[in-house]
Amino acid sequence: MKIRIGIAGYGNIGKGVEKAILQNPDMELTAVFVRPGKDPKNYATATPGVIVCSSDDAESMRNKIDVVVLCVGSAKDLPEWGPRFAKIFNTVDSYDTHAKVSEYLESMDKAAVNTAAVISAGWDPGIFSVFKLMSGAILPDGADYTFWGRGVSQGHSEAIRRVEGVKNAVQYTVPYEDAVREVRSGTNPRLTARQKMLRECYVAAYENADLEKIENEIKNIPYYFADYNTVVNFITEEELLKNHSKMPHAGFVFRSGNTGENKHIMEFSLKLDSNPEFTASVLVAYARAAYRLSKEGSFGAKTVLDVPLTYLSPRDRDVLIKELL
Repeated sequence: MKIRIGIAGYGNIGKGVEKAILQNPDMELTAVFVRPGKDPKNYATATPGVIVCSSDDAESMRNKIDVVVLCVGSAKDLPEWGPRFAKIFNTVDSYDTHAKVSEYLESMDKAAVNTAAVISAGWDPGIFSVFKLMSGAILPDGADYTFWGRGVSQGHSEAIRRVEGVKNAVQYTVPYEDAVREVRSGTNPRLTARQKMLRECYVAAYENADLEKIENEIKNIPYYFADYNTVVNFITEEELLKNHSKMPHAGFVFRSGNTGENKHIMEFSLKLDSNPEFTASVLVAYARAAYRLSKEGSFGAKTVLDVPLTYLSPRDRDVLIKELL
């Protein structure tokens, strides 16, 4: 029997989840939930026979879905959508406001009384977090460094689009090469967020919008831009769609540490042609884990740090041991 998947939010990540499901023969897409007020008839899925309905109708699908993958933004949507869906379904999401993960985890845990809810299962937070846990345990005398980019951040772009007067926007995260070189040298520098990365924004504003106000508001959005050097470039929407429609990304995580007199550097990196499609693939793997957790009665909110790695794979544990160890 296949794992029945629901998708809440049918944007870039939601469509990526649909593609990922097609690559996983133990899963099938059952339903797509769209925002209240949106007409489900206006949405055509790539998978035949999928039910498209309003998120307000989630309760009616209770017994038809095993796991819902939440594909809405962290800034405003997930704090509301997450607990609401977790009361009904097993869920997985990519909540990425680092400073508020603990707060979000608590709210999801209260909601997921009879369900399993895996939160922050993207790549950072997410699989980068798993690497940092492992590398920190191996090299306790050391320091972690995370660099994102160069690439498009979906969460930061979405945060800009919520600013009044903004019609469309894309944000690139750009690591400073000097900072990366310094970390790779093994000197364990103390770097602030502002010293590690630049936030480069391309914004299409509505006609007659107050550009100075928009720029100031963007630069002061807490958790997203306030702690970074941020450049805001105003361009036309035509330019935005022509030159900034692709969504590549990249990232590096380093652990630089010592064992006695010897220095060591552990590095994990990603180079992504499509940030949303890769994030979607991570979510689908953790959807399988959420399903398995629920089947064994392990309810409540979980992070990627709590999930056994074998739960991510469609292969049996015995097979994984034979093939990977």
